[in-house]
Amino acid sequence: MANVPEIHTSKTKFSAAGQEVNVFIARPETTEPAPAVIIIHEWWGLNPHIEDITQRYARAGFIAVATDLYHGITTKDAQEAGQLMSALKPEDGLASLRIVLQQLRAMPEVSGVGVTGFCMGGTFALLLACHEKVEAAAPFYGDVPVDTTLIGRLGCPLLFIGGEKDQWITLEKMKRLETALKQYNKDGEVRIYKGADHAFFNDTRPEVYSQADAEDAWQTVIEFFNRHLRKGLAASAS
Repeated sequence: MANVPEIHTSKTKFSAAGQEVNVFIARPETTEPAPAVIIIHEWWGLNPHIEDITQRYARAGFIAVATDLYHGITTKDAQEAGQLMSALKPEDGLASLRIVLQQLRAMPEVSGVGVTGFCMGGTFALLLACHEKVEAAAPFYGDVPVDTTLIGRLGCPLLFIGGEKDQWITLEKMKRLETALKQYNKDGEVRIYKGADHAFFNDTRPEVYSQADAEDAWQTVIEFFNRHLRKGLAASAS
């Protein structure tokens, strides 16, 4: 069994052009170069569950940066979460993510950048991959644009994770994404977990959590990021 590295966590702010974004960072205790993964929260905000996922990425050997699109607000109330999500303009969320991406690109220890996110965060993960250069994107049950010409701008491998019984990100939407990936000849996979509900990865929500599917999705995404974010490291080591 591989040794699990010690990790360091911190909360800080990244800033650019007079704008600030709160981030939670978890990283292995090493001076070696490592790939980075941007993690984007659900409509609940950057809560302890997202911090836990961020630390899991660090233990898997990534510099993990959870980006707070709500500027410090979290909630457990679905109505309030819906209001927060509705009030967040796509261009504002992308502006915050661009600041994080810019900061990571400037770090000499970062060998490549991937992005993932859940629900609302999955929507933004897909948007970021279509608007900016990242090396890989793995959205979990994020929304799919009605105008799929945006997928034509996708510039990296994509792994989209969804649930068969998701009433928000429906099979119809996921099939639309599959069709667009083929239409624009993109390197992408839509992996749909049979019988899984929306937010099946969230182990703090027993009403929807599916342990077996979540564990398989985690292993799949880690393998995906290792494959696409560690190319430079493999080349430099050879």
